Amino acid sequence: MTYIYYRSTTGTTEPKISETQINEWKHLADKKNWRITQLANGYYQTEVNSPNDEKKWVDVTRRETMEGAEAAVETSVEHFSKKIEFMKGPKVVKTFK
Repeated sequence: MTYIYYRSTTGTTEPKISETQINEWKHLADKKNWRITQLANGYYQTEVNSPNDEKKWVDVTRRETMEGAEAAVETSVEHFSKKIEFMKGPKVVKTFK
């Protein structure tokens, strides 16, 4: 699906993102804040360290294999890294002559 939007030159139509939200995205984009644990049923659970309490881990997803759990962490880190990158505004990916 293609999204087309108009960015006003007189003012921004994009919502303001709070500093708290930005810091949370940066925390989630850092792979060192993630871990994988094995549950009693043999499944693997991805967890992220709470940005407010370093001793608290929050469960995010459960996967059947270690590879699946690693892939889930990788895609989560990539997703939040892109959110941070896109805050800088649109970037030119192709020009036409």
